[in-house]
This record gives sequence, C-alpha cells and structure tokens, in this order.
Amino acid sequence: MNERRQALLPETVADELVNAAYAYLGGDLEGYEVRAGWVVDGPFAPPSRVIATGAAIAVETLLPRVWRVGWLPVDVWEHVRRTADEEAVALVVDAIAADTAKHPVATIDERWTAQVRALGAEVWWDHDRPRLLQRPGLVLREAVHTTILLVAALMQLPPLACVLPPPGTATAGAGASSGVDQKVLGRVRALLAKAESTQFPEEAEALSAKAQELMNRYAFERAMVDADEHREQRATSIRVWLESPYLEAKSQLVTAIGEANRCRSVFYSRLGFVALVGEETDLRITELLATSLLVQATRAMVVEGQRAGSSRSKSFRHAFLIAYAIRVGERLAETSARALDPASDARLLPVLADRSEAVERTFDELFGETIKKHISVSNGAGILAGRAAAERADLTLERRAVDA
Repeated sequence: MNERRQALLPETVADELVNAAYAYLGGDLEGYEVRAGWVVDGPFAPPSRVIATGAAIAVETLLPRVWRVGWLPVDVWEHVRRTADEEAVALVVDAIAADTAKHPVATIDERWTAQVRALGAEVWWDHDRPRLLQRPGLVLREAVHTTILLVAALMQLPPLACVLPPPGTATAGAGASSGVDQKVLGRVRALLAKAESTQFPEEAEALSAKAQELMNRYAFERAMVDADEHREQRATSIRVWLESPYLEAKSQLVTAIGEANRCRSVFYSRLGFVALVGEETDLRITELLATSLLVQATRAMVVEGQRAGSSRSKSFRHAFLIAYAIRVGERLAETSARALDPASDARLLPVLADRSEAVERTFDELFGETIKKHISVSNGAGILAGRAAAERADLTLERRAVDA
C-alpha cells in the first residue's frame, strides 16, 4: 500500500519523467521506454489527473534553473521549436506562462514581460483541472513522451551570459528603458515590409537603406537629448536567432549590420544565434534590419543561383551570403555616416564616446575573451553574385515607386 500511495503523488510522476529524460540523454532507450510506460501503463499507474499534474511539475521545476543560467523565454522557445515538435513548443509556452504568473508583476523585468507577451504565453486554462488535460485532442501517452523529450531538451541547455534578471528577482523600475518611439518603429517596419514584399531587388535595398537612415537619424536625435539631460550611457544585449542552413554565413550578415550600428556581436554556432551588445536604439535598428535583410538575402541568393545555374551549390550559396554581408555592411556604414555627422554638433561626440565605452564594458562583462574566426569561401561566382546583389541598392531617401 505504501508503494501505491507513493505512486499516486504528482511529484513521484515528475521524478520518473525526469529519470526517463536522463535515460534518454544517456542513450538508454530501453530504460526511457520502461519509465515512460510505468507512468502511463504500469501496475501502479496513477489517474490521468495525477499524471498531468506531474508532467507540469517536471517542466516547471526546470525553468528557474534555465533562467538562472541566462536563457530567456524567446531563447527557450526558439531552441525547442528547432529541436522538438509543435506539441513540445505548446507545452513549453504554457509552462512559461505558468511560471510567469507565479511572480508579482513588480518583480519581473519589463523586457522579460515583453518576451512572454510576444510568445502569446498566457494562462488560458481553468485552475480546477490540470492544464494538460484541457488541451484539445490530447493523447495522454503521447503527451507523456513529449514531456520527457522536452525535459531532456531543457536539461541540456548550456549556460549563457545573463542579460536580464529572472522573474521574481527584478526590482521596480530597474528594467524600465527609455523606450524607442513606436511611431518611428512603425515607419521602419512598414518600409521593411515593403522591401520584403517587392519583387524588385533595387527597390528592396533602397527601402532597407531608407529604414536604416531613418533609424540612425532617430538614434542621433536621442543621443543629443541624452547629452542635454546628462544621462548615463548604458548598453544591453539581445539575441538574434538564425534559420538553417548557412548559419555561419548568415551570422556574418547580422554582424555586419550590427557593426554599422555601433554594436558588437558573438556568434553561438552550436545553438544558432548571434548575441549583440549595444545601446537600446542601436540594437533595435540592428534587429529590425537583420530580420528583414536575412529574408531579402535568401531570396536574392536563390534568384542569382538560378541565373548562374548554381542554385543547388552549397559553395555558391555560402560565398554569395558572405559577399552579400560584406557589401551590405559597407553600404549601411555609408548610410549611417550620411544620417548625421557627429562632428556637426559638439554635444554628440562625448555621448557617442560614452556609449562606445559602455558597449565595450558590457561586452567584456558578458563574454570576456572571444575567439575571432576567419571564414573562407571558394566559389568565385558566388562572391561576385553576392556583392553585385548588394551593390544594386540605390541608397537614397527617395523610394522608387512601383505602380501596379
């Protein structure tokens, strides 16, 4: 009887699921199957309510550890969607919502809350029943296996640089930022959306350049306000996740965009993201442009590959993206220089110098020593095509109208 009562506890189920995850990670597939089967079909298998509660405990117990080693809600979502199925993604989003709801709002950093909101992570379930049992079309056996694989994925997450305080540890106002003008962001997003939708490469790149120039003008205006109000310059960090394939080449494009916007970067090749350090506005410029230009670069790569008869060549595509990144970086730097000359206003130089120092200091605190990696390319046609695709940009403020 004692053994049966123990088996009925949700915590016991959670322990068995974690042990099954350990077995899975250790390559003991038989042990994994046995433990998973014990939970659902064993002689002392508990009711579905207990199983579902235990599954939630197994995941939610791991999240605080994940937060402590530097992972953020969006990072976890990005990693799980790359390594597991849609059901695992849904389970981890619900776990993030449940974890967030445990903490007073005042103890959650505003940027953390924004990420949770962006994921659509909210409490949708009734609290009188385990949320797992409220999921439409649930098959409990499959849900148990999915939970084990999700737990295994979370257990493998390596430490990252901590850029935000975990829920429950933030102090009121500590995470508040000066904010970026939403009207400016709206105009930039509209320009980039048009750039992504047009079938004309020259127009796409001109629109992207206009977005860059608009954000740079805004960044310099913000810098002058900081100078007038004697604000301390600060830097923070964000992560830009990349889609396979050609992660290394795509990271070069993000890095080039960041450098043109006064940001430093580190590429996590095994995980698939670029960490950027910079002032808030500069980071937003880089993030918006990177998201759009990665789409544009991929589309241009396919078009040029078809023209060259090398659309399926990995060496062509790799070389194309590297050359594209280099030239786009050069042209964005030129656009940034045209936005406003810092020497034209004596107030700007000290602020920009303080920002640069803040970026360097924050970068060193987060990442310490990094290794510079040189990338080689072997496809001359890809280099020429990539540079030509970036060179076609008409980097002016004038948009080329395309009438239907």
